[in-house]
Amino acid sequence: MTVVVMIVVLIIMKEKIKMRIYVKDLNKHLDQKIEFSGFVDSIRNLQWVQFVIVKDLTGKVQVTIEKSEEKNKEMVELIESLPLESTVKITGKLISSPKVKLNGMEIIPEKIEVTSKSEHEIPFNYKNIDGVNLDTRLDYRFIDLRSEKNQLMFMVQSSFIKYMREYLYNNNFIEIHTPKLIGAASESGAEVFEVKYFDRKAYLAQSPQFYKQMAMASGLEKIFEVAPCFRAENSNTSRHATEFTSFDVEFSYINSYEDVMNLEAEMLTYALTKLKEEFGEKVKETFGLDIVVPTLPFPVMKLKDVYKELEERYNYKVPESEKTDLTTEAEKLSYKLAKEKFNHEFLFVVDYPADKRAFYHMRNEEGKLQGYDLIWRGVEITSGAQREHRYEKICENAKSKGLGEDVKFYLEFFKYGCPPHGGFAIGVDRLTMLLLDIPTIKESQFLFRGPNRLNP
Repeated sequence: MTVVVMIVVLIIMKEKIKMRIYVKDLNKHLDQKIEFSGFVDSIRNLQWVQFVIVKDLTGKVQVTIEKSEEKNKEMVELIESLPLESTVKITGKLISSPKVKLNGMEIIPEKIEVTSKSEHEIPFNYKNIDGVNLDTRLDYRFIDLRSEKNQLMFMVQSSFIKYMREYLYNNNFIEIHTPKLIGAASESGAEVFEVKYFDRKAYLAQSPQFYKQMAMASGLEKIFEVAPCFRAENSNTSRHATEFTSFDVEFSYINSYEDVMNLEAEMLTYALTKLKEEFGEKVKETFGLDIVVPTLPFPVMKLKDVYKELEERYNYKVPESEKTDLTTEAEKLSYKLAKEKFNHEFLFVVDYPADKRAFYHMRNEEGKLQGYDLIWRGVEITSGAQREHRYEKICENAKSKGLGEDVKFYLEFFKYGCPPHGGFAIGVDRLTMLLLDIPTIKESQFLFRGPNRLNP
């Protein structure tokens, strides 16, 4: 094929493949004939003119139809009978119009094509959900998600993940994908979902923990994964779900769990900085709150010192038997403590009892756990640690927990050399909930899965 022929082919292909124009990019197409597609958001049918507001994911634009013009008769009749929430494709000229409050521009249409007609009245007004039952919203989640607030939430969530990924890619991490069907129910004390796997049982993975560590034994050194996890826990709280998206990180040749803490703090700070640059104004306008970029380093406190301060400052007392972990109320108060003591939204809590954590977490010579929890805005978002990488020690730990055949395949990873390593996991849905002050994780997930919800 000659160069001339190739150029002609490319020109023809460009003519055929028209890139869709979004509201956010309309100002690049002023005084041009364009095609614009979206949902019909509202219609004002006046005596001499029709105003149709059409929206896409990035905003809204006004379409103005003059009734007095004979050429518009067919479009006028179409709009008069068109239900809201239908989708349309508008062909017309985009012009600057300072009198138009919506972005100072409007489309003067030549043609309107109804690409889908809303056949029924929507079950509730997603623009005003006051008094609308949450279960009703979840039953019709595809309607609920049409709200500008929800659509912005998922745009922010997507970018949050993007920037955390970006930080890791910039630091030579590799993204991997681990299996979610596993042959042994063994990772932690949490319950697992059992599924039929041909002629035997399988389980849905609670986390990629074992496979992340296998990657360390494989010499991949720095890895991460963003993927679903499954927990068969009958928890009906505002922050638990039976299926959620986890952002998992693991890396080798660390000196202590402090290296893990430092990397997580740097990653979150990087992502929140970028997120504020991209969405700070929009989040302030829509959610009425600021994206707060934390300072480094994040403050660190021992578990016993947290309880001591909570008692001294807020008269919060719990029995000694409950001080082996942070209670839900202690987590909430720790946010207040972090703000008052450190002027910080994050707090690392360390020195948890080793017997309360998974067998693969490293203990030092004194038997102390080499791990941490990260609390953000009064909620735990991470349990991280240095892992036990020495074969003899990991076997001892597993035995002490009464684990045998279930973890045999996992223990094999450490027989042939494995570097010192550690890591953490962050629940993406919980992170979104806290960032945007969403009342419950049911609303910060695309589709919530809990003990009493398996649809839609």
